[in-house]
Amino acid sequence: MIPWIHLDTAQVPGGGELKLSRRGNEFSIRLGHAELMNSRLSGSEKALATLALDRIKDRSRPRMLIGGLGMGFTLGAALEASPPEASVVVAELVPAVIAWADGPMAEVFGSILSDRRVTIVQDDVAALIRAGRGGYDAILLDVDNGPEALTRSSNDGLYGVEGLGAARAALKGGGVLAVWSQGPDKSFGARLSKSGFVVEERRVSAHRAGKGRRHVIWLATKAPMGLPGAGKPKPRPKRATAATRSPGPSAAPGRRRG
Repeated sequence: MIPWIHLDTAQVPGGGELKLSRRGNEFSIRLGHAELMNSRLSGSEKALATLALDRIKDRSRPRMLIGGLGMGFTLGAALEASPPEASVVVAELVPAVIAWADGPMAEVFGSILSDRRVTIVQDDVAALIRAGRGGYDAILLDVDNGPEALTRSSNDGLYGVEGLGAARAALKGGGVLAVWSQGPDKSFGARLSKSGFVVEERRVSAHRAGKGRRHVIWLATKAPMGLPGAGKPKPRPKRATAATRSPGPSAAPGRRRG
């Protein structure tokens, strides 16, 4: 068995350390003993983008905001599914994660950071959402553990009533808020509905080959308040296969991802 090699350590604002390690061609980012991201487990990160972008595929110049750079899988999938005139803003709170993308993990990222459609912003995604004011066609959140915050207690604000209201206000009409989570959360689905979204919950595989544990992605579409269906969750499909999904930082229990 090839041993893990520790490459770097980064401080998380508000406390905690992220540790980047490598074993052969495999990369891992951990918070303490919990693995947040692994380069072998990209299925649900890619699905976060492909499922969301399918909702706005008729828009020729979509503007997107991604919360969490991670290992770049969500960003890469978003670029593949986007037209040439799209624009993608990626908010990453931890400066070292951005540095890793252009350093030790450059082979994982490839050329996506040099794509002219991409802008990387070192900031809290919540701040960009609050400043959005109806400017985004899609907001993709791959932050922390999902609604069950792990790395930063302040991330709870993203997933509470106030944060969801801000996300709705930052979206254009018919825009979509897509949220990744390591597992189901009934109360979060209810909050999305009460916040004026038409909600669908999808289960997708963490592994790009469609195997292993499954994660949850909420697809919440902004509809005018009072429109039939607004604020009511749509029936969840019984099964989402690897073909329907595609997967920072972050696929084990308690990971953060990107």
